[in-house]
Formats: sequence, structure tokens, C-alpha cells
Amino acid sequence: MGRGTLPTLAARRAPLSSPEAQLATLSAIPIDREFPEALRRAERWPLRPARLEILQINVGKVCNQTCRHCHVDAGPDRAESMSRETMELCLRALDGTDIRTVDLTGGAPELNPHFRWLVKQLRGRGLHVMDRCNLTVLQTVPHRSLVEFFAEHRVEVVASLPSVRALGTDRQRGEGVYENSIAALKRLNAVGYGNGHSGLRLVLVTNPVGAFLPGSQASLEADWKRELFRMHGIRFDSLYTLTNLPISRFLEWLESSGNLESYLQHLVQAFNPTTVSGLMCRNTLSVGWDGRLYDCDFNQMLELGVDSSVGHIARFDLATLEQREIRVARHCFGCTAGAGSSCGGAVT
Repeated sequence: MGRGTLPTLAARRAPLSSPEAQLATLSAIPIDREFPEALRRAERWPLRPARLEILQINVGKVCNQTCRHCHVDAGPDRAESMSRETMELCLRALDGTDIRTVDLTGGAPELNPHFRWLVKQLRGRGLHVMDRCNLTVLQTVPHRSLVEFFAEHRVEVVASLPSVRALGTDRQRGEGVYENSIAALKRLNAVGYGNGHSGLRLVLVTNPVGAFLPGSQASLEADWKRELFRMHGIRFDSLYTLTNLPISRFLEWLESSGNLESYLQHLVQAFNPTTVSGLMCRNTLSVGWDGRLYDCDFNQMLELGVDSSVGHIARFDLATLEQREIRVARHCFGCTAGAGSSCGGAVT
């Protein structure tokens, strides 16, 4: 898939920088059923949330990398970043609920200037904080102390790494990314992450590097634990496998490589009804950098927001949100294909 050195879709003014264009591109592909029909056959239509357990906050699209598969279209040339005022609205919303887990994502969330303040505010409330980290940001001079900061505040680090080896990682993320990622993992291990008894949880996340579904999460986890320890002495707690959804930069690659139609059709054919109960949109609410609310991070990037009456964190109303109908489209087949895919990895 090439090295991740291109500007973002937004910076290139590429047609697929538009969410409407992405949805139209997917809609033009012939498939044998739409997602609502798949849910009807599984007796799960309309799709509604379960108990809200996780607030996922996307604090911005600024990133130190430009990865080929990125559904956020994040990169160094993006400027969108959550303000402290919007973060305070998130905290106010959380104070009125029994949500115990906050999932911080981006971009590279650590590049938001208020990131450390937000983590301290969340931990001060006794909430469990997860940081979606690309690892290489921990090797940049302004952010090297984040390793110790994470340990001090007992932040769960959910770290993305495309492959256990350099070739696959650098193909997807850029030259030198694997080396920097390994260095960051060693530093996390050195302060206690991933050793199984410190309580400092380290999770690795991998996406396929091509137009195919992930392998067995359990088998891959065993392989990765063995190989990363053998090659680098690295330990971690769990591996999550995520399916690449056909949106944003991965959609552009699928289209340019001639894989789009076959990939989408494969996702449709691999629909697994047993994944529906565990979909992340059912127990997680996504907050955009500007405070708008979405059923999931993928809907956020396609600008498929929740009902406008509660569509912003300033109008957060838990009772209304838990009664909403979740918005779906063709990209949702990615989360229900095979073993399923969520922010917590495979579903079944």
C-alpha cells in the first residue's frame, strides 16, 4: 500500500475528502442486500443502543503520521483540535452519568494542547482512561515524558501497530515507524506496562495491510506475544484486530487499486448476525472534536450525526440518547463481517 508520506485527502482537496462523496462511492457498488435488510433478517432492526458504558472523545485530527489506511484522514496538515471549553462540556456530561470509561482518540490525541489537563480531570473523577496511541508520538521530543505521565495516572495505552514486523508496518505507516514504535513499546515496558501484574494495561491494535479481513484474534495474539518477546523482549496484555472500513484514505486505496467492489462485496457476504449484540455503537457514544455526537467514530468521519435535538455534547441527554435509533449505512458491514470488529477488537 506504499509508504505513508502523502498529504491528507483534505490537504489534497481529493474528491473523497467529502463524506458525501464517500457515501456515494459506496452506494454505487452493486451488492445483494443493504445493511438494514441484513439486520432485519437477523431480527435486529432497528438497531438501538444498549446501556451506555463508554464515552469516546475524538480530541482532534492532528497527527504526526499520515497512514494509508486512516479512516480519520488525520495528519500533520490537519488543524481540527478540540477546545478546552468543549472538553469541559464533556466533563459536565460525564458528571451526570455513571459512565466509567473514557476512550481518547484522534488523530494523535496527545497532540491536543489540553490533552494532559483532560486526562488529569478524568482521572480525578475516578474514571478509567484509555489513550489510542500511535506509539511514534511518544518518541517526539515534546512528548517523550508521556510514558511516565501515563504510568503516573494509570492510563490504559491502546497502541496501534500494523504488523509484528518492520516491512508490513512501514508499508502502511511510513519508513522508520516500526523502529520508533518498538522503541516506544520498550519504554512503556520499562515503567511497568504489559507485565501482567502492575495494573498498567498495554493493548496492541492491528489492521490488515490489504483488502482482506483480519485473522483470528486469539491466534494472532499468541503469535505476536511470542514474536515480539523473541525479537525485542516486548510484553503486552492483549491484541485487538480491527477490520479496515471502506471509508476515507482506505476507501481511496481500495478504489485506486481496483479492490473496492470485491472488498465491499466480501464484507456483505461475511455478515455475521452474532456480532450485532457486541457492536461498539451499542455501548459507546462518540464525541467529535467540535462537540457533535455520533453513534461511532466511523459515523463521525462520515458526518452521520445523532438526532439534532441531542446532537451536541452541550445538549447531552442520556435518557434520549439511549432511546435513539443508530444510524447505519454500507460501511457498517465492516463491523459485522467475520468475527466482527469494534474498538475492543473482534466481537465474537
